[in-house]
Amino acid sequence: MIRFLAFVYALTIPWLIQSQTSYLLEAEAFLDPGGWSVDPQFVQQMGSPYLMAHGMGRPVQDARTEFKVDQHGSYHVWVRTKDWAPGPWESPGRFIIYIDSIEHLVTPVPEWNWVYLDQYELAEGLVSISLRDVTGFNARCDAIYLSTDSVTPPIDYDALQVWRQAKHREPLAPEVEKTYDLVITGGGIAGCAAAIAAAEQGLEVALIHDRPVLGGNASSEIRVHTLGIYGKFERILRKIDTEHYPNGSAEAIRDQEKRDSNMHQYANLDIFLNWRAYDAVSKDSIIQYVDARHTSSGERIRFKSNLFLDSTGDGWIGYWAGAEYSYGRESVYKYGEKWPEWGELWSPEVGDNLVMGSSILWQTTLLDSATSFTEVPWAMDVARDHMATAGEWYWEFSRSDMHQIRDGEEIRDHLLRAIFGSFYNAKQDTSHSNYALEWVSYLLGKRESRRLMGDHIFTFNDVTELRKFKDSVVMEIREVDVHFQKQLDDEKQPDFLSTALFYKTSKYYIPYRSLYSRNIKNLFMAGRNFSCSHVGLGGPRVMRTTGQMGAAVGYAASLCKRFDVFPRAIYHSYLDQYMSLIEERQWLRP
Repeated sequence: MIRFLAFVYALTIPWLIQSQTSYLLEAEAFLDPGGWSVDPQFVQQMGSPYLMAHGMGRPVQDARTEFKVDQHGSYHVWVRTKDWAPGPWESPGRFIIYIDSIEHLVTPVPEWNWVYLDQYELAEGLVSISLRDVTGFNARCDAIYLSTDSVTPPIDYDALQVWRQAKHREPLAPEVEKTYDLVITGGGIAGCAAAIAAAEQGLEVALIHDRPVLGGNASSEIRVHTLGIYGKFERILRKIDTEHYPNGSAEAIRDQEKRDSNMHQYANLDIFLNWRAYDAVSKDSIIQYVDARHTSSGERIRFKSNLFLDSTGDGWIGYWAGAEYSYGRESVYKYGEKWPEWGELWSPEVGDNLVMGSSILWQTTLLDSATSFTEVPWAMDVARDHMATAGEWYWEFSRSDMHQIRDGEEIRDHLLRAIFGSFYNAKQDTSHSNYALEWVSYLLGKRESRRLMGDHIFTFNDVTELRKFKDSVVMEIREVDVHFQKQLDDEKQPDFLSTALFYKTSKYYIPYRSLYSRNIKNLFMAGRNFSCSHVGLGGPRVMRTTGQMGAAVGYAASLCKRFDVFPRAIYHSYLDQYMSLIEERQWLRP
């Protein structure tokens, strides 16, 4: 029903503003995106979702829309785009824009910017716009602006957002408000598990997710298999996890169908797919609401609740609300996580901004006859002489001078260049002549970024000392593995390959106190943004473990509602009831 209403909204109130002199068309709201994909991953960095032609070297189908010109005139035309692989070669991001019968090749410039096309005479009435991909290699278009005024639109991020809001005549706040018992932002395994647990306890739950499918890294869009044990939440986690297929396998599609079917069984769970949160406002250390926007139509909703869960991975809700958080590697002296026999890679003498990197998975297929793959000169300075016909977990990118959130698009694009360049190198070997690219994700699979701080910060010492807490709600036996780039050890290694440090353990536990914020009173967190150190994240970051966190939060939220308290009170005043609830619910049949 929600998606239908969004579709009606997009048709009746197009995401463009019309006046007698100017028209701003957002590319993600095109009536027919064709083979172009809406990419909302980097909204907080570049200001808007955009259309991207992710064709793996084969041009995708045209994107099309139309708008009504109210007054005949001579219009200047700009396109906001980006050259994602700048250098002394033709940009892989070239595309052609058609304005009715007028054709113009768009050659992007480095960084997101407005490219001026020309001045065109447009008659009154409907005008069609289409985008034609030239290369199949990730051309991108954010917006098209037509105006009788020759003033170039703003480039500065803040000025651009103000200008956009004025052009769209957006109200200061969303005009639609919805109220729930629990608002969850982030539909990965942790968010899904929390939604099920809370819904089964009778809470009215909203689950906000910025993709068309649930599962996060386990989704059919990213295709990482789930690892870890079920702990006390096997019944719930089996509804949403995956089989142990090879990372990147199309088997993820089958598990996606299972997950979607199970998640839509709850009448008191409203799932908002393709909605991206963009703000969370707190007062007196209590979150009042989360605002979200539909990634295509631009419709906005304000979500109100007494309880919020941040399972965004990047900790966005906590960040906007003012929650204390950490990023990067701590000094060995901060928590005493020192293991001299492994060197400083566990924890450095001085803290820094290095974290475990992000990955893009990809797969090839072996055909009966030889196939060609076009030259990719813009990828070779990244791939160098590396050859590959598939990717795995160790295809990963992180540097201490790059931020996994702020520089997310650059990291993703670096990995795409690594993939296309390495595959091109492999194709030069006759033994690989029958290989063809089958699937390449364009979504980052992240391992680490912000970690929100709770009343307990889970560290490596909790693992090595086998600490069991009276509020232990998550347990795990999987070994700890902390990734780092191979190039840290050997500069001759490609910078997009990683390795890991491993520590085997019999079992470790995570307390409930690591699943709520220590300074925002009504904020839970579950997933890789839970309260932990950099090394402490090495084990619990896998998805069945984070799913345990989510289920534990869902049950805690039900007691918060029953006793009309915030999360911290569950530990201090209602711990016995909480632990009993978890023990009781694990025995329920599916």
